[in-house]
Amino acid sequence: MIKYLRLCCGLIALLSFSNSSFSQNTSILAGQDTSRRVITTAVPFLTIAPDARGGGLGDIGAATSPDAASGHWNAAKFAFMENDYGFSLSYTPWLGNIINDMSISYLSGYYKINRERAVAMSMRYFDLGEITFTDILGSNIGQFNPREFALDATYAQMLSEKMSLGVSIRYINSNLTGNAWNSTNNAQVGHSVAADIAWYYKQDLLLSGNNSNIAVGVAITNIGAKMTYSDDNNKEFIPTNFRAGLNFTTSVNPQNHFSFIFDFNKLMVPTPPVYEIDEDGAIVTDPNGNPVIKRGKDPNRSLINAMFTSWYDAPDGFSEEMKEFMLAFGLEYWYNDLFSVRGGYYYENEFKGNRKFFTLGLGFRYKIFGVDFAYLIPTDSNNPLANTLRFSLLFNFDTYKQDDSITDDNN
Repeated sequence: MIKYLRLCCGLIALLSFSNSSFSQNTSILAGQDTSRRVITTAVPFLTIAPDARGGGLGDIGAATSPDAASGHWNAAKFAFMENDYGFSLSYTPWLGNIINDMSISYLSGYYKINRERAVAMSMRYFDLGEITFTDILGSNIGQFNPREFALDATYAQMLSEKMSLGVSIRYINSNLTGNAWNSTNNAQVGHSVAADIAWYYKQDLLLSGNNSNIAVGVAITNIGAKMTYSDDNNKEFIPTNFRAGLNFTTSVNPQNHFSFIFDFNKLMVPTPPVYEIDEDGAIVTDPNGNPVIKRGKDPNRSLINAMFTSWYDAPDGFSEEMKEFMLAFGLEYWYNDLFSVRGGYYYENEFKGNRKFFTLGLGFRYKIFGVDFAYLIPTDSNNPLANTLRFSLLFNFDTYKQDDSITDDNN
């Protein structure tokens, strides 16, 4: 019963990832679908772009220039912030075409300890709206507002003039049932602790007299324990993810700057296997009651084992592994460091979720203040993500006075 309740409450969140991922996943569990193996996890809200700048670029951020929302994309970028401290506040009405009370909020702030070091904190809050619970007879047994949140603490360190590392620690809380389900069903709040590790590299270039640079970013995020909503026999992976990005920025003249950006990412969790089924379509089990796997690997693995084997565990081999990479392309134009226009495209294979959408974005900066907007345009007109808007406010204070070189001492 608790598994059914978890799926019902998580349906809304899973819709964030594709039109059909929920139905496809249940088909896999029934042993009927051998081609559409959508990877699902607990707390998928952790992978949703929370800020309007990244959202306007097609869900990109591993190698973009640093800002106050860098913690979601690449924690190492905080070390290259040019201001003493700042913060951003982002808000996204989620699935607004079909639900009017769901939203994602993101508050992030940073502080430069000195030229080489920075710390940051953030809070992400996913409000799933009000849900009415009923029993098997359809009688109302209560209402509840499911909600999930994550709290982060980050440290970033420059290793040289061109390179930095960052680490984050994250606490995750997922409350999908509250007190609406009684204790006999063993429902509980899901908890987990996770970590991110990130690397960022930036190199200045001189091309035909124009000031240009290239940046590379790599981040592994949400490295953490499985989460349960009932007991230790029913644990789910959280969305451990590998992201890498490349950013080329060039200046036509001192007022006009263009950035051409590419990101790809892959979930580092097990791919659903193909199970043996009998003539009635039911999954065949061994003498211990475990389902018999026809192709692929057992999804019941440890965190570290899953992270490594996720690169070669797809039932259809290398060709299927390649389908699990999600690609994003973005373009950002800045005029005089005051006004920005952005665009992007995000691609996910049709057998792994089928999210495909374009994005548009605008940005404005003036002194300590900034504002960003983003708009999502799916390629499928019936997609629940259609007309998604994101809004971000940014504040940066006390421009940091950089020295000519990095000091060698630890002070």
